[in-house]
Amino acid sequence: MNRQNYSSGTSWEELAGYSRAVRIGDRILVSGTTATDEKGQLVGGDDPAAQTRYAIQKIERAIRALGGELSDVVRTRVYVSNADNWEPVARTHGEFFREIRPANTLVEARLVGPHYLVEVEAEAVVLTAK
Repeated sequence: MNRQNYSSGTSWEELAGYSRAVRIGDRILVSGTTATDEKGQLVGGDDPAAQTRYAIQKIERAIRALGGELSDVVRTRVYVSNADNWEPVARTHGEFFREIRPANTLVEARLVGPHYLVEVEAEAVVLTAK
């Protein structure tokens, strides 16, 4: 079975020795993704919805680079630094996944820095050749 790795270009991937996403067969596994751009800058400021939107768009780019689509996502896990932000985060998740309806978990967690409000990971299964 062939393995494909995808990097989004953040310095953390090389530093910590991980890939943004890995495809093995029909599965694409996407690492926990924050609203960090390729220059290491936070996107979305103190807006949990904006951070969620950027993280999901970054996940979508990774999945597409490995031959999948967002519609192939079967599982998401969402981590928020403050449970009070659950609703704007959940609503933004719904903008992308309302029709797809993957299995989902949302938990409060201590994230990598005080300005990070949300981190999202995803799993996709690509059932058809694309």
